[in-house]
Amino acid sequence: MAWQKEKIVGSCFAVGAAFAVGASFLHLFLKGELPLGLGLVPFRKRKPVRVYMDGCFDMMHYGHCNALRQARALGDQLVVGVVSDEEIIANKGPPVTPLHERMIMVKAVKWVDEVIPDAPYAITEEFMKRLFDEYQIDYIIHGDDPCVLPDGTDAYALAKKAGRYKQIKRTEGVSSTDIVGRMLLCVRERSNSQSHSSLQRQFSHGHNSPRFEDGASSAAGTRVSHFLPTSRRIVQFSNGKGPGPGARIIYIDGAFDLFHAGHVEILRRARELGDFLLVGIHNDQTVSGKRGAQHPIMNLHERSLSVLACRYVDEVIIGAPWEVSKDTITTFDIWKVVHGTVAESDDFQKEEGNPYAVPKSMGIFEVLESPLDISTSTIIKRIVANHEAYQACLSSSSSFFYRSSCCFTLANVSVNVFLCEYRNVI
Repeated sequence: MAWQKEKIVGSCFAVGAAFAVGASFLHLFLKGELPLGLGLVPFRKRKPVRVYMDGCFDMMHYGHCNALRQARALGDQLVVGVVSDEEIIANKGPPVTPLHERMIMVKAVKWVDEVIPDAPYAITEEFMKRLFDEYQIDYIIHGDDPCVLPDGTDAYALAKKAGRYKQIKRTEGVSSTDIVGRMLLCVRERSNSQSHSSLQRQFSHGHNSPRFEDGASSAAGTRVSHFLPTSRRIVQFSNGKGPGPGARIIYIDGAFDLFHAGHVEILRRARELGDFLLVGIHNDQTVSGKRGAQHPIMNLHERSLSVLACRYVDEVIIGAPWEVSKDTITTFDIWKVVHGTVAESDDFQKEEGNPYAVPKSMGIFEVLESPLDISTSTIIKRIVANHEAYQACLSSSSSFFYRSSCCFTLANVSVNVFLCEYRNVI
């Protein structure tokens, strides 16, 4: 029996030694440091596939985010070029959001690894060489929609010729032009100067056109988005991970309409306070009831996808209640409820009818200083204030063809007609 025990012990020792040696070789293999004396070829780590996508990313929306998500799926690292203000002005007219705000927006998208500011509007030989050499880009990505420069040439002809071009599918149902149309219609409705029938005729053609419910009255709000998300799209945008044990869950809510740099920065501040950021997004009826029939500009599901695409957000409540109740706090194990100083209403400061009365009474409510003084109203006011500049751009550039993906398209015929007819309204 003794010799059998010795045999078993010896076998265990041999297995253990072999495992240790194997583990050591595996460690060296993964590090690419296997000794050449063993007759083995040194292992080299696979170079990550780096892909590049550019755009103006003005009035950034979930369509832009979905394009970036698709681009990231074609490689291991996504580098994004954001076109400069000067280039946009020269080619398309003044942007609604300046470069530093557009940079904040793009950097906040969860699928973006690196951002290049002041990217050129058209990819030249020189810039393409810089992409390949300095940024180690393997492929240049763009959507499947036509991309033509003012001189009629393909904006990505050089990348295609070099065999370094890949294409993604355009996100249907949304565009910057459509969003601007909705905002201008909002202004028109508030002015109450004309019926919406002529607008309905003007926006009745083209995939960029706002849709209207038949028979809808202006007072009731005439812009109805027909965007319908699928469960697959929501999953694609979601993190898929819940809070860990003992996580400090921060809750912030709002409309998050026309998702902008101000939203991004307050979400970043909120996320820094804890381990998990839960964002409540109010439904369309709640927003309309609090801010007027012309709001929101983007519907609940559009707003939800924009927020979900933000890297600082861990989870969202789609259609969150206006008042933060004890049940909500308990159900989601909320550690702290926060609100920014910049807001469309001052309800969070009121003594009566305060939606945060419960978290205040529990001592878990905190007001955060908003890093940027930007609101949804700010974006709408910029459209109105820049109207004359847009008109000048349209009159001087109406015969050109423009890049349509990731850009604020002023050359769209619907917007041309709209701006011309309603120049005295706004």
